[in-house]
Amino acid sequence: MTTPSPAIGPSVAGAGVPVIAIDGLRKSFGPRTIIERLDLRVPAGESLALIGANGTGKSTLLRMIVRLAEADQGRLSVLGETVGDLSGSALKRFRARVGVVFQKHNLVARLSALSNVVHGVQARRSGPRTWAQSLAPAAVRDEAMACLEAVGLADKALQRADSLSGGQSQRVAIARMLMQRPELVLADEPDASLDPRAGREIMELLFRLTRDKGLTLVFVSHHMAHALRFSDRIVGLGGGTIALDRRAGHCTEAELAAFFEEPGDGGEPQEEPARAPAPVFA
Repeated sequence: MTTPSPAIGPSVAGAGVPVIAIDGLRKSFGPRTIIERLDLRVPAGESLALIGANGTGKSTLLRMIVRLAEADQGRLSVLGETVGDLSGSALKRFRARVGVVFQKHNLVARLSALSNVVHGVQARRSGPRTWAQSLAPAAVRDEAMACLEAVGLADKALQRADSLSGGQSQRVAIARMLMQRPELVLADEPDASLDPRAGREIMELLFRLTRDKGLTLVFVSHHMAHALRFSDRIVGLGGGTIALDRRAGHCTEAELAAFFEEPGDGGEPQEEPARAPAPVFA
């Protein structure tokens, strides 16, 4: 039986409204100001690479977009919703529209790849029948299989998650994200902890899937080559704000190099501002 293609919702922001609109965003951790002031617009269908040294707020920004972290100041509108105004069921519905791929795969080790992908439907329809492929309705299983096919792992559907390689596990996590039918995809260093080949394949997969579906992709990367190859636009953070914002095709490795230099020990959430490279805009 031929399984259906994974259903992924088109962005609601296709009529000229930015998918992400940020004005005057500020974020501190104790006495440390990570983001001093940030203004950003991300249009529908764009692939945006977010770069910067450790401690410049990249991961924190992604977390604020889905309200896993709170902004101290400013306005953040995502998919037409003012994020700071959301709570309860409204916040849950909003988060279901945003697919997030983390560095850690967060798979249930003892369950099959297919069961882990089935879990993704809980963002849309939670219940005990969505905890394992053996309990899921046929339509849900078919869609989960289609998502596994989309990431090239249909042949691993019944294999336990703890028997998969790092690259395969990240593919399962991406398939699980597709089950949400997201309108926006955020990826926080999805190629981290993978060997160079697997990391490149994961980025190629994310870029292809989102581009084919017309989805907006915002990803954090510490690989200059990935930022240049898999984005339409590169935004560099430094000094608490945006220090670079230009089309990827207009960037040079020389001007990007400063954003990949680590100023020292400074991770998230205990981020501290790194010295900003000279601002570059185009």
